[in-house]
Amino acid sequence: MAGLYVSALSISHFRSHQRGELALDPRPVAIFGLNGSGKTNLLEAVSLLSPGRGLRRAAAEEMARRPEALGWKLRYVLAGADLDTEVEIFSEAGAARQVKLGGKAAAQTALGQLLRVLWLVPSMDRLWIEGAEGRRRFLDRMTLSFFPDHGAQALIYDKAMRERNRLLKEQVRDAHWYVALERQMARAGAQMAQNRAAALARLLAAQEGAETAFPAAHLEIMQPEGAQASDEADLLAAFGESRFRDMAAGRTLVGPHRTDLHAVYVAKGVAAKDCSTGEQKALLVSLILANARALAADLGAPPLVLLDEVGAHLDAARRGALYDEICALGAQAWMTGTGPELFEGMGTRAQYVEMTEAGGVSEFCMVSAPQIG
Repeated sequence: MAGLYVSALSISHFRSHQRGELALDPRPVAIFGLNGSGKTNLLEAVSLLSPGRGLRRAAAEEMARRPEALGWKLRYVLAGADLDTEVEIFSEAGAARQVKLGGKAAAQTALGQLLRVLWLVPSMDRLWIEGAEGRRRFLDRMTLSFFPDHGAQALIYDKAMRERNRLLKEQVRDAHWYVALERQMARAGAQMAQNRAAALARLLAAQEGAETAFPAAHLEIMQPEGAQASDEADLLAAFGESRFRDMAAGRTLVGPHRTDLHAVYVAKGVAAKDCSTGEQKALLVSLILANARALAADLGAPPLVLLDEVGAHLDAARRGALYDEICALGAQAWMTGTGPELFEGMGTRAQYVEMTEAGGVSEFCMVSAPQIG
């Protein structure tokens, strides 16, 4: 899997895009155009190369171009490591997303074994000041990049927990109904906790060894009071002990689904939630870069990196530093901005895509490096 990048992308009836094709090389991809021209839709198409629902967490039917709603299809060629791999991802008439690798049907989880994809989108800018759910999702996306089976463990846990919650709401008191479900939750939950802790350790190590213009963050996994159990035996005991309290609440109150992520701006000793908007953005960029460096060290090649409106809340100096780090990493980073001036300094180190929109249809084309000034 070393060195894979998107060398070709074909889009059909996806979001605002009717049809379009790109031929690419390994360099970063700078995408510019007015708001509403379809830049994020293009990034979302690339994000579907990762297991899960993409950077918008949308259902397949939501991705279909309107008003036709005929279904959609994405075709990629992943090049590098002395091979070309064709990937097709599509949905027919609102049906669930399907994946083909080399023309053969495959599970979504197979994508995680093929390459890794990281992203940073504007909706994450409020990560440190909003609820724990978003930070937990951020932690799990990073964990998934290191451990492709993490998503499968989370699905097992969630499915068993939903069934347990149903029993709790129905006030079922017979312990026998709970035992098998709680065993599944304990087994999967312990693996989730171990994966998260290992991923966090890798991120912290990647930050320590880097000279970067972006601030380092100290990260810590937090659990609510009484919900600290993380190994299988302790989790199983915690579920049993909490059963009657959970019944009163109508939901499961202990376990890895209550995890939170706490971050501190190391140089200032200030919690991320108390930092300025620009500092919060810089911390997020720093974590994405650390994640990419750690993966490059582990796998021998960097992941794909998707940065939507990356210039927002970053001054010109920090934008330049970000581009230098991406190029040094060797990642095919897909970046969007409203104008070419946001990519000043990239020059021929990047390839450029200009987005336009007319009548609700997005179009894109490759252009030469813009002359800025």
